[in-house]
Amino acid sequence: MMRRAALPLVLLLGTVLAGCTGAVRGTGDLGVVVERATGSIQVVETTGMSRLATIDGLGDLSHASVVFARDGRYAYVFGRDGGLSRVDLLRATVTHRVIQAGNSIGGAISQDGRVVAAQNYDPGGIRLFDAATLEPLADIPAITRDGQRSKVVGLADLPGQRLAASLFDAGEIWIIDIADPRKPEVTRLPAGRQPYDALVTPDGRWYLAGLFGEDGLALVDLWQTPPASQRVLSGYGRGTAPLPVYKMPHLRGWAMAQGKAWLPAIGRHEVLIADTANAWRETGRVEVAGQPVFVMARPDGRQVWVNFAFPNNDTVQVIDTAKRQVVRTLKPCRGVLHMEFTPKGEAVWLSCRDDNRVMVYDTASFEPLATLPADHPSGIFFTSRAQRFGM
Repeated sequence: MMRRAALPLVLLLGTVLAGCTGAVRGTGDLGVVVERATGSIQVVETTGMSRLATIDGLGDLSHASVVFARDGRYAYVFGRDGGLSRVDLLRATVTHRVIQAGNSIGGAISQDGRVVAAQNYDPGGIRLFDAATLEPLADIPAITRDGQRSKVVGLADLPGQRLAASLFDAGEIWIIDIADPRKPEVTRLPAGRQPYDALVTPDGRWYLAGLFGEDGLALVDLWQTPPASQRVLSGYGRGTAPLPVYKMPHLRGWAMAQGKAWLPAIGRHEVLIADTANAWRETGRVEVAGQPVFVMARPDGRQVWVNFAFPNNDTVQVIDTAKRQVVRTLKPCRGVLHMEFTPKGEAVWLSCRDDNRVMVYDTASFEPLATLPADHPSGIFFTSRAQRFGM
């Protein structure tokens, strides 16, 4: 009897939601495109390669980042002005917004989806918020050994209700236990000079931070108790002078393929290959057209796509990971800032900042599939990230 009585209520609720949101749809096909010049995001869908809505009023998005709720319905947008916004993708509305810092460059969401964390340049530190309400839960100042504030980068979620972050000025990696988000516990590890960004491997075991101030990377084995950091790929540029760096490279878990890490080399026109099963030793390099910014693996790992800093930011190259060589060079547009693969990798979306458009390419034929207008687009983020560590 209770089941019979509940069924009409469920049908009624579904009808009400359908009336509010238009056609009934899921969230796994959705994503957002950041329009950096206008403080807005586009809500897009990947099957039809179309724009569904534009949401304004999100502040300074000149260096915006996005994470998603575990069900993919809500996007959390971190703005350069310290704004943190919770956006309902199905209703195309901002549900909550706070100014939580003076300068923020990204964030993370906890393994259970209950806590959103913002990483801040000014004031340097990490702040924790309730994911449903954006109620502040904790403030974690990033203090160097000499008592100064440090910029925070490379914030990522880890298994076991933990976060990892890199402190650029302090030269440290922090592992933060947020099992009780009002009383976070911090473990401080040495990293090296100026850790600038980091990735978590898809299995959640390794945290790898690039070092801007020296040739090498800092690695933490998250299965080790207690965790400890070690240096890998030390001196990869030995014997040659580094080139000027026009844009900081980015890591993240997109660059893991074929059991190897494919990493941008600071100040060099190279992608480094490290064997994760062999103490992360270098096993090869691929020469590329410029200084890599994003080195992103297609979901099946067969291809790695690379975009570049100025003056080569009109170019994208594709590396075949089996052959370890560039197999295609594309010139899609001016100012390619970001790339994002569809969940199973049959297509890749490219943001073309200087040509005010987003382009979609077939990853098998390398032919363009669609072009969408966008106002100075930068980051592209799909909801499939919600199911992956470090995204």
